[in-house]
Amino acid sequence: MLGQRELQSLIVRPIQPQEGSRWNELMVAHHYLGFRQLVGESMKYVAEIDGQWVALLGWGTAAFKCKARDEWIGWSKEQQWGRLVYLANNLRFLILPNVRIPNLASKVLSVNVKRLSEDWRRVYGHPIVLAETFVDHSRFAGTCYRAAGWLCLGQTRGYGRHAGQYYHHGVPKTYYGYPLHPKVRQWLSAGFLVPELHGGERPMVNLNAVNVAQPGGLVERLGQLKDPRKRRGIRHKITSTLAVATCAMLSGAFNYLAIAEWAKDLPQDLLARLGCRYHPRKRQYIAPSEPTLRRHLQGVDTDEFDGIVNEWLKEQADHDAIAVDGKTLRGARGKDGKRVHLLAALQHKEGIVIAQRSVDGKTNEITEFQALLDPLDLEGKVVTADALHTQVEHARYLVEDKGADYFFTVKGNQGTLKKAIEDLDEEDFSP
Repeated sequence: MLGQRELQSLIVRPIQPQEGSRWNELMVAHHYLGFRQLVGESMKYVAEIDGQWVALLGWGTAAFKCKARDEWIGWSKEQQWGRLVYLANNLRFLILPNVRIPNLASKVLSVNVKRLSEDWRRVYGHPIVLAETFVDHSRFAGTCYRAAGWLCLGQTRGYGRHAGQYYHHGVPKTYYGYPLHPKVRQWLSAGFLVPELHGGERPMVNLNAVNVAQPGGLVERLGQLKDPRKRRGIRHKITSTLAVATCAMLSGAFNYLAIAEWAKDLPQDLLARLGCRYHPRKRQYIAPSEPTLRRHLQGVDTDEFDGIVNEWLKEQADHDAIAVDGKTLRGARGKDGKRVHLLAALQHKEGIVIAQRSVDGKTNEITEFQALLDPLDLEGKVVTADALHTQVEHARYLVEDKGADYFFTVKGNQGTLKKAIEDLDEEDFSP
């Protein structure tokens, strides 16, 4: 029997593949609900002390519906169905027989939730921001959850779900939730999916923080573009499709198919805000398809389109630090079949792209540096860049031509300069 002093060596970790059978057998033998399987995205954990298993935990898909939780979050039904993936339900928790250690259960929970989100991201490509569980008070008091800092958010109405159908079992349970981030309610109820929840390409912009559909926003600005199509047979407004495409690209979608998939997942309220077509028979707003998005993007004046978007982005915030950064786009290729490489200027705090240029495969980022920054007002601002751009001509251009300061990284590509910096003494920095 283990004691309190061994609690300091507690480890909670995901089980190894070869440990699955043992985990299942112990859960079947000792948990009051037994065990068959965890459905959907799921993870199994073991808590051990000095190599001895002391507790087991199973996490799986969040409950589809829970009034107390859904009211606490404040999300719409569409958001709820689309974002349940960012919640995980503690479906099984078992302290193994003959293990008697005070505070073990709450300690195991605390250690587990600290690593839960990153483990989930590693396996499934996205984080978890809210952990949940349901406590049957006819059997348990829920003390360990309260001791571990979980929030008691209310009671269920005594319904369960089996084989896709809800039934009344007459045993209300208490819902406990554990926010894994202080902004979990804000993130889950935001109009657009926030950057922190994206599992793939990190978005350039948090669309919830910029003016998309209000007066003077993106949708209104795109109305300046000329529609090259003939009026007959038009279903989707070019303003709405370009707004959708812009938001998708700022969210990390960099090819036509990815943009269409992003648009397909938009809830009705956002499709309406972006001016998408309303289908009277289906009584819902329709996202533009991949062929429609492709035709519209290929048909407009790309320079004018980029200019409008960049000007809009620049006005969303006005900060003193601009970062120059290059990036090869995943899944995007030019007409020559080569991957697309962009050089972008971004506002440091928001990460908003305010200018960008495609880097031709026959050249490199260095030759595009000045062309990228020429249209921007950099007076009094600081421009940062990586070691590739630590060039005398870049520094002279920023100071003499643009009235800006610079902060460049110095690495081995500037060996003489790097050595000179390393040889500086502390008194060289004295006023």
